[in-house]
Order: sequence, then structure tokens, then C-alpha cells
Amino acid sequence: MKKILIIEDDPIIAGVEKDYLEVNGFNVDIAETGDGGLEIALNGQYDLILLDLMLPGLDGFAVCKKLRETLDIPIIMVTAKQEDIDNIKGLNMGADDYITKPFSPNVLVAHVKANLAQYERLKQSNGKSTDEMTAGNIRIILSSRRVFVSEKEVDVKNKEYELLLFLMTNNDMVFSKEQLYERIWGYDALGDNATVTVHINRLREKVEEEPSQPKYIQTVWGVGYRFKI
Repeated sequence: MKKILIIEDDPIIAGVEKDYLEVNGFNVDIAETGDGGLEIALNGQYDLILLDLMLPGLDGFAVCKKLRETLDIPIIMVTAKQEDIDNIKGLNMGADDYITKPFSPNVLVAHVKANLAQYERLKQSNGKSTDEMTAGNIRIILSSRRVFVSEKEVDVKNKEYELLLFLMTNNDMVFSKEQLYERIWGYDALGDNATVTVHINRLREKVEEEPSQPKYIQTVWGVGYRFKI
């Protein structure tokens, strides 16, 4: 049974989230503050964290950043704010996905299942293969999910790695933001295209010599993105 930690200060929202997740077979704990949630997350064995943005004590951004220093599990940011900048900032702190309040509990469950499934597929593929993939000066060690640029290791997060691997595997093929969202996040019509854009930009900062003039991860204007060797 997968364990999920909800860090949410509104007991009604946390209770609804917990009920729906438990009905779908998950083991769920709740923390009501940022500081408390951080401590519980670091000391527990959780498979995914649902992290509210506005929390007493440490806010969701600060908690996410701290979690990413040691944990590599999926983190879904939950925010009541509509501005894209909040969602993008959350992703830049290391969140894998986000949903905006108010949301249907079924949408929440769909996000959780998709992120967990994608994470499990990634772990299984890593455990079965010791091969390497190379494109230009980028090298990926599949068995350990390590990425090197000019033989210097760079730190890539869950979805960044999956996105890079997918694009490299499908060299010179063009994918729309919607297609990438569906392939990497595992579902469609549940997220925001800003999610893909942010991850593309983060990848470029890490693997491109000149991120503003990318050599590998290219924009095909009006269509989407492609990886070009």
C-alpha cells in the first residue's frame, strides 16, 4: 500500500483528500504546518507528498525546497492562487506537478496515481538496465539515473530526467506541449502547459552551453519541442 503525506492546514480539505485517497487504496497521513510536515516527511517512508502552498510556519515553497535536498519522491503542489507565477515558482522549487483549488477529488486522485505510476516505471527501468545513452556531450547512466554534461554530473529532478530521456530517445521528433505533458506526466487535460515550459527551461539551464540559444532542446515555433543532435 502506497503511503502519502498531505501537508495541508485546512482540516476540511485535508479530510476530503484523505478520504478519497484511502478509498482508492492509499495509506494517508496529514500534517497541518509546514515545519511539522517537513519533519514528518523526512522521518517517514512516503511514496508521494501533497504539499499545500499557503501553510503556517514554513510555506510550501520553502518546504518543497528542503524536501528536495534529500527526497526524490513525487511532490504535488496544491495552490489556491491562480497566477501562473506561483505555479512556476513551485515547480522551480522542485515540485513534479501542481493542481489548483478548487479541484475535483477525482482529479486529485488521477494526479496522484499518474505521478506514482510514472515514478514506478522509472524505477523499474533503472533497475533492469545498466546501459548508457549519449547525445553530443550529454551522457545518461540509465541504471542510476545520473546525467553528465561534458563529463560533469548535473542534478536533474524526477520529471526533468524523464523529459530529457524521452526527448533523447526520440531524437529529431517534434512533440507538442500537450503530447509531452501526456507522455511524461501520464495524463492529459489535467494540467497546465506552463508545467512543460518550466521543465524545458530548467533542463536547458542544466544541459545547454547557452540556454538562450539551445543546441539540443530546440523550440519548433508554433508546434512544440524536439531534441536535436
